[in-house]
Amino acid sequence: MMVFSFSTIAARRYGYGLKPGEEPAADVEALMAQVQRGAKAKPRFPVEGVAGRRETLGRLVSVRAVEAKAAKDGRPNPDLRRETQRDADRLLTHDAMARINQAVSSENGFYERLASFWLDHFSVSARKSYEMRMMVPLYETEALRPRLAGSFSDLLQAAILHPAMLIYLDQNRSLGPQSPAAAKNGGGLNENLGRELLELHTMGVGSGYSQADVQAAALILTGLAVDDRSFEVAYRPQRAEPGTQELLGKIYGQGGRSAGDQLDMLSDLAARPETARHICTKLVRHFVSDTPPPEMIDTMLAAWAESSGNLPAVYRAMLEHPRAFAEEEGKVIPPFDYVVCGFRAFGLTGAEMDALLKGDEDTKEEMAKPLPVKAQGGRPGANGRALTLEALRRMGQPVWQPPSPAGFPDAADAWLSASQLTERIGWARLAARTLGPELQPIEFLDRALGGAESDNTRLVVSQAPSKIHGLTMVLVSPEFNRR
Repeated sequence: MMVFSFSTIAARRYGYGLKPGEEPAADVEALMAQVQRGAKAKPRFPVEGVAGRRETLGRLVSVRAVEAKAAKDGRPNPDLRRETQRDADRLLTHDAMARINQAVSSENGFYERLASFWLDHFSVSARKSYEMRMMVPLYETEALRPRLAGSFSDLLQAAILHPAMLIYLDQNRSLGPQSPAAAKNGGGLNENLGRELLELHTMGVGSGYSQADVQAAALILTGLAVDDRSFEVAYRPQRAEPGTQELLGKIYGQGGRSAGDQLDMLSDLAARPETARHICTKLVRHFVSDTPPPEMIDTMLAAWAESSGNLPAVYRAMLEHPRAFAEEEGKVIPPFDYVVCGFRAFGLTGAEMDALLKGDEDTKEEMAKPLPVKAQGGRPGANGRALTLEALRRMGQPVWQPPSPAGFPDAADAWLSASQLTERIGWARLAARTLGPELQPIEFLDRALGGAESDNTRLVVSQAPSKIHGLTMVLVSPEFNRR
């Protein structure tokens, strides 16, 4: 018989699942406390820390610049170029594994889910360029995570004005058509960031803005530039479109163009009612239902208006709504959540995750090689990679590599397919052999689902012909794959 306790729903719908030895949230206050703790905690990535990563980024980019100049002068050094590429790929590999470990080992599950939600909302990709392999983990750590317990306006500004976002959407190449820089060097306007700012990050599709508004936003954003050595963001007036621009009925630049125009635009977009509706709808769709209940959205909109976009107030309004903990079939969990929930169900600690992943020095080329499917044999870390980065790649959700600026899909049809089920079965079998040979299937069922399994699932698991088969059945059960 399925039993839905508050704690079980809290852990599975608003976190990354139950974990033995970890006390799940008993009420809304406990969930909200996770948000505050998480925002203050230091994540496991980048592996050298924020300051260390900036130093590494500067060093490797400088080496590349020297190599590029030498190549231009007829003295190429392809070995040096390949080595710096391997260094960047190696850092991305370790950071991505650390991000998985972060979700597995953190006791602030609701905060970690919010971090994934906002990372997807403000999507950037580590595969955009060489520098982005090192910069995207930095972007999540310094721009997003510290601001998930603040205002949407502050979060929007930090995300849009981070060098990772400007590079990803080519804003660093955008010039005002009438700017001095365009007149001198050629080049012109790039509308990528202006379009995604309205379509994805704030107001949403079909919310009343026009193509003229997209162009106006892009023109207001001109002048932003990223230094190609320090990666600091600066406003360069010679790149900015002169004059005034009208966006959604407001005039910007009346006192002369400045960096303040961009800050004013972001503040105004954050305060628009269309933005509030877009964000609240996405939050409900992510956590509760592919078809967000209108009454739930309305409650959150009221909290948004009353708090001027304070995100914890909006989260609380969602959690306190009667539908938030309704005993109903939840959303299909995407691959990242599936893998993290699986590790947590096996009870792996942060140190045990580190041990599983230790010694995995994969480069980009090595990651493309076929992987072992057996738990026995092979070099250390092979199963760690098979159960993490390679598994997520095969399932279609590689860490920090969304398919587009819209991020990864967030609906059941994207993750319910024959190929997806095949991959999950393969992961479940390998995880059972690697992590669970000492576990009894029924014990594992209880710890993984906390009474939320159906009578049929319990019967199937209890009658499994072997431990490995029983553990696999838990991980591929309908209840484990839904919230």
